[in-house]
Amino acid sequence: MTAPRLARSILLGSLLCGLSFSTASPSVAASCGSEIQGGGIVSAIIDARTLRLDDGRDVRLAGVEVVAGDANDHRPALAALIGRQVILRGDGDDPDRYGRQSAFVYLDPSARSIQSELLERGEALASGDIADKACAAELATAEAAARQARRGTWANSSIIKNVENPVDILTRVGQFTVVEGKVLSVRQAGGTIYVNFGRRWTRDFAATISRRMIPYFEAAGIAPVSLENRRVRVRGWVERRGGPRINVLRVGQIEVIGD
Repeated sequence: MTAPRLARSILLGSLLCGLSFSTASPSVAASCGSEIQGGGIVSAIIDARTLRLDDGRDVRLAGVEVVAGDANDHRPALAALIGRQVILRGDGDDPDRYGRQSAFVYLDPSARSIQSELLERGEALASGDIADKACAAELATAEAAARQARRGTWANSSIIKNVENPVDILTRVGQFTVVEGKVLSVRQAGGTIYVNFGRRWTRDFAATISRRMIPYFEAAGIAPVSLENRRVRVRGWVERRGGPRINVLRVGQIEVIGD
């Protein structure tokens, strides 16, 4: 599977709420999204990540999250899809425990995914849980463009939480969050690896990685121990276990920056 190529975009026309989604050359769709898993006409928007099709299926946008409590309700962005035919791509069409099908969503076989469009406009965050390297790279590139331009969500300077303020991170318990800072140490206790950003486990932020994940990190060229003294960005769901924690279930949740 080849890496995404830069492709020209054209407007599809004036859509609801004045928003539009773009199309691109077939090489983009070929690089991300796996097999076609059917499609349908969008009949409703359930929330900022979920569409309902005319056959009753609920489709969850794979690979993205929306910041809870954001003053911007991003449903209007998806409202532009109501009445449109969409194509679903993914590794399977099995529903999750809530009955939703997780998929990459396209307006056309040759289009960029809706996820990439939302990320590039700063209306979503990459979740970091996509295993396919080409798909993950496409989403990361789209998010980086919005971050650098400070578009949408990224216009808020507090969107990335600083490890030096663990109290601020704790305000995000139970919510998807991006945390950034320098790793102080990496330690293993039992079957868990602790990527520590401070000295006090009862107060400071840490990312936890199951020892079973080590082969996946090493295959990606990121041995957990190599994170010491490096600046790292971690994304995931904040928990409180002593201090704030994010449990890393996918390699893509950790990004080394500033080398």
